[in-house]
Amino acid sequence: MADKKAQLIVEGHGTIDLPVYSGTVGPDVVDVRGLTPEGLFTYDPGFVSTAACESKITYIDGDKGILLHRGYPIDQLANQSDYLETCFLLLYGELPDKKEKEKFSNTIRNHTMLHEQLSHFFNGFRRDAHPMAVMCGVVGALSAFYHDSLDIGNERHREVAAYRLIAKMPTIAAMVYKYSIGQPFMAPRNELSYAGNFLQMMFATPCEEYQVNPILEKAMDRIFLLHADHEQNASTSTVRLAGSSGANPFACLAAGIAALWGPAHGGANEAVLNMLEEIGDEDKIDEFVARAKDKDDPFRLMGFGHRVYKNFDPRAKVMKQTCDEVLGELGVDDPLLRIATRLEQIALEDPYFVERKLYPNVDFYSGIILKAIGIPTEMFTVIFATGRTPGWIAHWHEMISGPYRIGRPRQLYTGHTQRDYVPLDKR
Repeated sequence: MADKKAQLIVEGHGTIDLPVYSGTVGPDVVDVRGLTPEGLFTYDPGFVSTAACESKITYIDGDKGILLHRGYPIDQLANQSDYLETCFLLLYGELPDKKEKEKFSNTIRNHTMLHEQLSHFFNGFRRDAHPMAVMCGVVGALSAFYHDSLDIGNERHREVAAYRLIAKMPTIAAMVYKYSIGQPFMAPRNELSYAGNFLQMMFATPCEEYQVNPILEKAMDRIFLLHADHEQNASTSTVRLAGSSGANPFACLAAGIAALWGPAHGGANEAVLNMLEEIGDEDKIDEFVARAKDKDDPFRLMGFGHRVYKNFDPRAKVMKQTCDEVLGELGVDDPLLRIATRLEQIALEDPYFVERKLYPNVDFYSGIILKAIGIPTEMFTVIFATGRTPGWIAHWHEMISGPYRIGRPRQLYTGHTQRDYVPLDKR
């Protein structure tokens, strides 16, 4: 039932009544479906003013710097919860009790291994392939190995597919890295935590025992948690659109990974490191900051400000704390990290950045943390995809669980009108 009513007056069509709905929080939404019978469409490039779905999962208020997962503020989850508990929250809508959390964690732990034939699948890729290319292919191939969870109309099948994807994504990510450097794959160890297991699969070798550093383990868990979901972004919308066709969840997530691969989306933390390398020397920082302030200079400081958040990115506050902990623990003396530290100070103190609210965002800090841990730049987006997996699945499951229609955006056509074919010998 509509809460309000809007009236649109269009020349040649008269007055059209459109229902207006109010969510629990956020702006009102005008339901424009009544325009189609009138032969009208809305025009909204990038869908920046269009709600393509109704959702109960995540809410963002960019002006106030608010990010809520199922109503819980992101900073509370990051400081008091952990990644797997947040996964449960996104999937089921409520925080688990002790028994539910233990059961969920054990289930994920027992699904971490990949089908052995999948390890041979990697041999079809070049060693120097971009990790996202390999990940996209391997995740899509999961549907060829796990036929027993492909009935999207079956609630249990959807649940099993969700468990498999959350559990196997870190295994795939680590295998992608190991393959690229020519090291043997490391099997998951079920006694470790989700983040600890990922670190050992990334950095352990058969030659010696690997000890998980608890500071790095906590940092990795937070990076996964802070990327777990972010409402209707490009990759999540892609997962929903692919899912609206009835595609299986493995194929839908492969589509999401492909969308995330774009430098304007998941490549932001990678762009931060590329920017630091471009600056190259602490003595050049002032020069590059001046270039960033010059509107006629194409150079941009990456990792500052956010398209959605017009205030401080709420995830960045927690990530900054984690960044300080990691750098303090490792004591690394890296020239790029010294540049990053100086840029952070400038962004938080320089009136130009403060007045424009160009604060360091989550990508800025996560890029620094991942570099300090020893994860190469080209793996950053793979880490992002691993963390975002429960959000993608939650949105896919939410859509599939209720009535839905295949996505079919319309267009403003500006091409030729109908014209007759001219035979080749007369052109």
